[in-house]
Amino acid sequence: MSAHPMEALLRPPVELWSTSTAFAAGTLAWLAPGALMMPPGIATATGVTFFTFGLWRGRQAWRVLSYQRHMRCLPLYQLRAEQVPVSRHKLFLGRGFRWSQQHTQRLRDTLKPEVQRFVQPGRLYHWARQKEVAWESIQGLGLLAKALRCRSRWNPLGPLPAVGGKPALHAVEPHEQSVWMDLGERVGHTLVLGTTREGKTRLAELLITQDIRRGDVVIVFDPKGDADLLRRIYAEAKRAGRLDDFYLFHLGFPELSARYNAIGNFSRITEVATRIANQLPNEGNSAAFKEFAWRFVNIIARALVALKRRPDYQQVRRYINDIEPLFVEYAGHCADVAGIEDWESLVEERAADIKERNLPNALRGRSMEAIACMRLLQEKTIYDPVLDGLISAFKYDRTYFDKIVSSVGPLMEKLTTGTIAGLISPNYQDERDSRPIFEWMEVVRRKGIVYVGLDALTDTTVASAVGNSMFADLVSVAGQIYKHGVDPVRNDDSRQVSTRTAKRPSTPTISLHADEFNELIGDEFVPLLNKAGGAGFQVTAYTQTWSDVEARLGNRAKAGQVAGNFNTLLMLRVKELDTAAKLTDQLPRVEVFSLMSVSGVDDSSDPGSGVDFKSRNEDRISVAEVPMLTAADMVTLPKGQAFALLEGGQLWKIRIPLPDDRDDAVMPGDFEAIAQAMRRSYVTNDHWYRVTDHWWHAVSEPAIPTSDAGE
Repeated sequence: MSAHPMEALLRPPVELWSTSTAFAAGTLAWLAPGALMMPPGIATATGVTFFTFGLWRGRQAWRVLSYQRHMRCLPLYQLRAEQVPVSRHKLFLGRGFRWSQQHTQRLRDTLKPEVQRFVQPGRLYHWARQKEVAWESIQGLGLLAKALRCRSRWNPLGPLPAVGGKPALHAVEPHEQSVWMDLGERVGHTLVLGTTREGKTRLAELLITQDIRRGDVVIVFDPKGDADLLRRIYAEAKRAGRLDDFYLFHLGFPELSARYNAIGNFSRITEVATRIANQLPNEGNSAAFKEFAWRFVNIIARALVALKRRPDYQQVRRYINDIEPLFVEYAGHCADVAGIEDWESLVEERAADIKERNLPNALRGRSMEAIACMRLLQEKTIYDPVLDGLISAFKYDRTYFDKIVSSVGPLMEKLTTGTIAGLISPNYQDERDSRPIFEWMEVVRRKGIVYVGLDALTDTTVASAVGNSMFADLVSVAGQIYKHGVDPVRNDDSRQVSTRTAKRPSTPTISLHADEFNELIGDEFVPLLNKAGGAGFQVTAYTQTWSDVEARLGNRAKAGQVAGNFNTLLMLRVKELDTAAKLTDQLPRVEVFSLMSVSGVDDSSDPGSGVDFKSRNEDRISVAEVPMLTAADMVTLPKGQAFALLEGGQLWKIRIPLPDDRDDAVMPGDFEAIAQAMRRSYVTNDHWYRVTDHWWHAVSEPAIPTSDAGE
């Protein structure tokens, strides 16, 4: 209990003897001063002195007993939803303490064999665990077995909470405090690592709750579709009065899901082809086919935009399979712009004169109308970069064309089959479909809340494709926000203001949570980490092991690039030592003390000496340098506990509060309650797509430009 380097908290509480003696002496001095031959005044003062000394020693004994009790089992830590603290400047992570050399010393002390009785449950506890199983099926003893299984403060033999791990990792510091993280650090992004069922999603609930109540734009990607996480987000949106800005996008429940065009919003037209081509194989011979696929998808996208049609997966699939209808339609558009009269009559006349036997092999089997359009345009010397691309695609032999774009076909089939097609390729003109359509820029403007359930357990390919397309769209939105703000000044506005004099709106805070992000990460995710911080994006990514990320990217160097963009690291229990080393390798080495007892006896052979032998007993303190934490410590963390590297490498040990949903009127009972509420709230959105023209002004270009080298 002194400032000695060896604290010796794992020992019998010997202070209890002096405590009981002091209280006994104080009581005797008060009640029977004559027995001590003291006058009443002196006896009273003596009694007060004894009681004061007893309280002081009792406090020391209580510290030892409490420390040892927490070594065996930490108390449950729960918070009701309304009790979660929210700050405009800090982010609440739980309760804990900053780890130091002293805690490493205490942790190593728990490994000594002679102190295990103070760290591990006693014999009665193990007897109770055996009997609750042995007596379970015995008539008459079943009730007793049930009582032994009951977790109650009145049952000293009750089982420990099912959190596993080593409670000593947190019990080494009996004085906890609330752990807060500065919000300014979140722009540097946060990585959460932890194996399955260890509390990653519960931590996500805690962080998302604060983000929603703080008024941030909140976007949650959940590949597996955790029902509890969805319930929590819905409840917090309702509690914060933001339910009108809540969007549910779920591939597993298309009838309840809002709709989203994964390739319909972009700042540059080439993004459409990039988002689709990035889903294709990129190894070996597949790389060449990927480039061809990119080119033809880009041709289709540019033609659709020039025709003032929003690209989607359905149209790309249609025109990849048969590009003739798009070519004919765009040819008529170019003829109208060029002022050619009676275009349709000219096409019909020319088509009637074409004989298939006179056509080259590549054009046989093609529509005569399309061939007539091509020849008329060439005769009229109408040049348009988009038209030139369509003609080049049209001239390919159909069999050859099908081969070079064959890699796109299966992907388009997966993305446009069944009810999912209506989610990611919405029909903007269908007034019978009341499901809302959202786009990211509109979500940012409204400070919305979006839950994205990708149902990856059912179809990993579709989940990955949609997720990566959304990430690519978000990167594009981040670029627009970074350059122009949330509401840029448009060039077509008659009241346009100089961009130098216009007041730039404040950048919103966009909190993006990616659960199981190893299922989502791709080439689109890296720039979101690298460059989106300036646009207000703060990413919190959750995954099980770092090897999952390396396997997904297929490149250790690229995985290291991703890891280098996370300034904050929270690690729950992990089973892979390499993952644990991502935290422990960043920590310094510290000095710890160990106590060594030395005993010795020497006899004297000098007959003239009066000393027959010498004995000595020593306690030596040695110093050794050890890691502050080891990978083995990460493997033994209890559920709901984590180590965190915050604000430039400060190591904190935290306990994450478990949610307490009892008697929470806002929390829906199950998914069906959310489903009913969503059905009631789904109404057509006043046909916003007819009046909102920011998409067209961002991507429109002249119908017949003189040069398109930049695209």
